[in-house]
Amino acid sequence: MDKVPLTIKGFAALEEELRHRQQVERPRIIQAISEARALGDLSENAEYHAAKEAQSLNEGRILELESLISRAEVIDVTKLSGDRIKFGAIVKLVDEDTEEEKTYQIVGEPEADVRSGRVSVASPIARALMGKTIGDTVEVSTPGGGKSYEVVGVQFG
Repeated sequence: MDKVPLTIKGFAALEEELRHRQQVERPRIIQAISEARALGDLSENAEYHAAKEAQSLNEGRILELESLISRAEVIDVTKLSGDRIKFGAIVKLVDEDTEEEKTYQIVGEPEADVRSGRVSVASPIARALMGKTIGDTVEVSTPGGGKSYEVVGVQFG
């Protein structure tokens, strides 16, 4: 099985979601199934079918989270340093066309959220950035066409 790189924060978030799904959602769904069962005929009971569907989705996500957690390779980004971009780096870029500044942290796939400035290590932009240093230019293929960025900052932690 492949290891899944995660920051400490990302690993903690997965553990918290797993705990919530096991200790809060699972009992709530079981209660909903029990209440729906009490309503009688299960073949035409929409509440029962909705609760069973919720149970299936919740249990599937629990299995997924358990798999991710068991394969996690937790990396403490506060102990990383250097001038080359690697996992955990916080990278400041300037779009060479619009002069717009963007800051991204390269994180594990399960914790990626572009709106929060966290990009997956497997994303095209992260792959293009790996190994680069301040002053380097990277070309990234995006759905809207090619983009060119200049690396203006690299930090860790």
